[in-house]
Parts: sequence; structure tokens; C-alpha cells
Amino acid sequence: MKLEELRGKLSYQGILLGGAALLTSALLSFFSQATEADIKAAEAADLKQSLSQVLPGEYDNDLLKDTVTLPGSQDEVLVYRARRAGKVEAVVYRVTGYGYSGAILCVMGVSREGKILGVRVISHKETPGLGDKIEPARGDWIHAFEGKYLGDPPADKWAVKKDGGVFDQFAGATITPRAVVKAVKGGLEFFDSNKAKLLDEAGGVK
Repeated sequence: MKLEELRGKLSYQGILLGGAALLTSALLSFFSQATEADIKAAEAADLKQSLSQVLPGEYDNDLLKDTVTLPGSQDEVLVYRARRAGKVEAVVYRVTGYGYSGAILCVMGVSREGKILGVRVISHKETPGLGDKIEPARGDWIHAFEGKYLGDPPADKWAVKKDGGVFDQFAGATITPRAVVKAVKGGLEFFDSNKAKLLDEAGGVK
């Protein structure tokens, strides 16, 4: 094959490859935009499902649109507020503990009176068969927080029994429940420190 013919062939192949790449990029962009709305809807549905697990009852506002962000002990905290007739009756937010294998992300619901409505672990890397007992599917341990508030139990009893507190620990995995108890207590302290703002009362923020 002559040199000129080879150059022509290579040039033609380059154009084809470039065109294919552009077409592929255009198709990916099109399908990404086409599915974006569906993805966002699915994410919103998942979030609402997570919130409903720690927020029993019916409310007349859209929790995903009624939020306030406040400084926490480590990072800013995004809070979802549940209202009836315009009055904030409960709030939901995330708290984080640090167990044996890393961060344990929880979501907790708190009534306007400061009582825990529910706590759920939504992300963790604790040891299967031991630390994963913090999941409701693995046991009832996580439900022990329901109805509790600062003062019940007393501050020095917000710990696992091994540390002199009232909450059970797991055989061979004390670090995990200890981390969750600490995170939940911190969540209640956050509520107590920011109550007016969280409940959108006089002097609070919208």
C-alpha cells in the first residue's frame, strides 16, 4: 500500500472514531437529562421513607421543603420540620457516631417537647452478626430510645450498662452501641440548644 493511501485511510478512521465518540457523548447526555427527573423523584421518595420511620403521625406540610440549617458540634445540621396548622410539632435530623469500623449515620425524630420519636441507623460498616444489631431488622435495640429525653434517663445514665448507663450493649461489640448512644444524646443536646430556631418560635429563623 502506498504511503498516501495509508495516510488517507488513517485519516478516515480517525474521523470515524471522532464521530462515534461525539455521538456516544451526545447520547449519554440525552439519557442523563431524560432520567434526571426520575432519579430526583426516587431520591425524594427514599428520603421521605427514611423520615417517616422516625416521624410517626400525619403532618400538613412538605418536610422536604420546610428545612432549616444550623451549626452543629462538627458540621452544619440540616433539619426537616413537621407542622400541623403551621405549628412545628416535630423535627428530624441526622446525627453521627463513630463505631468500631467507622462512622455510623443515624436519623432521629424529636417532638416539640424534646422527646425522641424514633431513631434509625441509615449507614454503617459495623461487623455483621455483632455491630449490625443496631439495625431494626436485626433486633429491637434501636427502639429503646423512643420516648426518652434529656432527663430521662439522667445525663449520667445516657450510656451503655457497661459504662453505668441504662442502655444494653452487645456481646463482643460494646463500641457500636456506645457510639450510637453518644450520638443520640448529642442529638438531644443539639435540640435543647436550638429549640427556638428549630420550632420556628419567636426569635427563631425561617
